[in-house]
Amino acid sequence: MGKYAVGIDFGTLSGRALVVDVATGRELASAEKVYTHAVMDDKLWDGTPLPPDWALEHPKDYLEVLAEAVPAAVEKAGVSVDDIIGVSVDFTACTLLPILADGTPLCFLPEFEHDKHAYVKLWKHHAAQPYADKINALAIEKDPVRLARYGGKVSSEWLFAKAWQLLDEAPEIYERADRLIEAGDWIIMMLTGKECRNACAAGYKAMWHKREGYPSNEFLKELDPRLEHLIDEKLSRDIYALGLKSGDITARGAKLCGLKEGTAVGMANIDAHVAVPAAGIVTPGRMLMIMGTSTCHMLLGDKESVVPGMCGVVEDGIIGGYYGYEAGQSCVGDHFDWFVKNCIPESYTAEAREKGISIHKLLREKVSAQKPGESGILALDWWNGNRSVLVDTDLSGMFIGMSLTTKPEELYRALIEATAYGTKMIIDTFEEYGVPVTELVAAGGIAEKDAMMMQIYADVTGREIRISGSGQACALGSAMFGAVAAGAERGGYDTIGEAAEHMASLKDLVYRPDPENHELYKKLYAEYKLLHDYFGRGENDVMKRLRAIRREIKEGK
Repeated sequence: MGKYAVGIDFGTLSGRALVVDVATGRELASAEKVYTHAVMDDKLWDGTPLPPDWALEHPKDYLEVLAEAVPAAVEKAGVSVDDIIGVSVDFTACTLLPILADGTPLCFLPEFEHDKHAYVKLWKHHAAQPYADKINALAIEKDPVRLARYGGKVSSEWLFAKAWQLLDEAPEIYERADRLIEAGDWIIMMLTGKECRNACAAGYKAMWHKREGYPSNEFLKELDPRLEHLIDEKLSRDIYALGLKSGDITARGAKLCGLKEGTAVGMANIDAHVAVPAAGIVTPGRMLMIMGTSTCHMLLGDKESVVPGMCGVVEDGIIGGYYGYEAGQSCVGDHFDWFVKNCIPESYTAEAREKGISIHKLLREKVSAQKPGESGILALDWWNGNRSVLVDTDLSGMFIGMSLTTKPEELYRALIEATAYGTKMIIDTFEEYGVPVTELVAAGGIAEKDAMMMQIYADVTGREIRISGSGQACALGSAMFGAVAAGAERGGYDTIGEAAEHMASLKDLVYRPDPENHELYKKLYAEYKLLHDYFGRGENDVMKRLRAIRREIKEGK
């Protein structure tokens, strides 16, 4: 009989389980569970209004993924749980959850079920920005070397800003919480009964360094005296490397997910990072773009370099033996979704319905033949703030160049082009600061399905783009780490490099830049850079002033 591994990918809107043949990387079956409560960014599940910039999730949804998606995938694969040797998970991050010592989320307790602070603060929860600003201000003075590893700015999406917001705005919940834990590490805890903090999330989202550890207690005390012992009281200094085994599935874990008690469990990982070995990337130079609701850009390097605006450089953060670099764009698929929900006339909806296609496909059909610049429209891709290279969640989206003849499909294409410009800005910044980018590889739903968008990316960047062999690169990467957790003795692998040799792949498809289009996009990209710096680097802070007025009015109601 063959040996199999299960990878569980927890995304922003759903969780997916994938069953993979360990020997070949063949994907036997997958199943998806859409989160029951979705993203709570307007109101809590009970109708309680949420302030601006909040983004919460319900941990019950994650348990439903274990209970429904995993057994469904195994059943569809037609394999026995006896032959499943390992499992691992990946998760969005920083996705932070307050829990009791036994793992019970505080939002499960009756006294806190209606309190927004008791729920999961999702990665794109940006309401902690004032706390991030204060962390940045102190770090510039007291810990500049550490701050430089994160491009010179800590994000509101990360652990310390969210933890401080919890302490400051809901001290009773902060005090009641025995632990503040990444959702990925919490899932591992549910499966194994052990608290194992993974080095990827700690390094990229909690300012942890392999040699220096976390920021000092003195630094945290200067931020707020109540934070002095945060690490020892609510987190953990025991950080575990990727590729290690976190434990085995317990009887409780087996009941949760339907897998066999004793199955090896890997360390949790961040969704974008785990996709890197799934695309066969285990050495420096090749950048992976994981393209979905947002885009993460992952790159390996031989040395630790300071690159402005990156989301972090972490030793062994992606693949052991290398420095892992992360950058990203916090709004890609999200703003295409926003556009079709809010900016489409009924006539377009009816046309798509008559043709039996999605509104996204209709818009692409209408605009695919346009040349770059033909619409005269340019956009900034900041509908959910800017993650890289500006690291500023208070920035917002923009169109320029519209007229009374502008069509919806032209605005839609401008959004696509804006995300490509944002990616080129990231690539150029890495290369300017000594981290070479020799090749692009794309993964995720957009890379898999959207040929027009991928061609635009090739034309804008002037680079060939390969596509990951798996349409579920994150889940495959997790399955690979599950096989490594099992080890060669159980039929798996001893290193992720060995697993990649047998389980990773790329498609034969290659997107090559069109020389004429690339020249046109050079002109448009130059204009994008002007707008990028004008609105993003302080010359005109109108976006922030508008956001402040909006917040003042909403909070005053």
